[in-house]
Amino acid sequence: MSALLEVRDLTVAYGKVEALRHASLAVAEGAIATVIGPNGAGKTTLLCAIMGLLPASGSVRYRDRPLDGMPAEDRVALGVSMVAERRELFAELSVEDNLRLGAFHRRGEPARAIEASLADVYALFPRLKERARQLAGTLSGGERQMLALGRALMARPRLLLLDEPSLGLAPRIVRDIFRVIAELKRTGVSILLVEQNARAALQIADYGYVLETGDLVLEGPAPELAANPRVAETYLGLGAGRAQP
Repeated sequence: MSALLEVRDLTVAYGKVEALRHASLAVAEGAIATVIGPNGAGKTTLLCAIMGLLPASGSVRYRDRPLDGMPAEDRVALGVSMVAERRELFAELSVEDNLRLGAFHRRGEPARAIEASLADVYALFPRLKERARQLAGTLSGGERQMLALGRALMARPRLLLLDEPSLGLAPRIVRDIFRVIAELKRTGVSILLVEQNARAALQIADYGYVLETGDLVLEGPAPELAANPRVAETYLGLGAGRAQP
């Protein structure tokens, strides 16, 4: 598979402190790549730099086109969307209004195209359709995550950047969210998934990276990474040599 996203030597510094050092990774067309690692490793910094929300050195290429220096909104227009860890919804607007705002850059398209995208999101998340007129601020944590995902999908992305989608959610809701992520891959959306829940992430990913204190220290096909004794012991809660197939 060809690379949809290529990141080379990406470095981000906060003052004199480098939060991300010379990170290089790729997301293949139609694949899920995941970046796992502990809290504070630089995972969110990585996504924000790729999205153009943080200044960085190095290069980011999408569909073989350089994105360096391009504003985040222009990256969205090209087909790159991000769901932030904080979800960043408009609490005083309804569920449906939040979704429609996700299609803001498509405002020149026929209304039927927007309605078709809205119907697709409601098919993925029936609960959002039930709560279409409800204020976003009154939703549960799982529903807010569904709304954040749905709003990103309204932009019709080819590449979706997901920052800790399981954070703070009950196990049952986490399973639902990861089921949807796997389903999005089947529709042709490529995904870069940042997660502390390494077990769930590696189960659905095609390829994985391990980020520790700003450095990418391991990478490989997801099944091989899950079987790595270091990953199994540190991130999957298994003793060395007990990695599960």
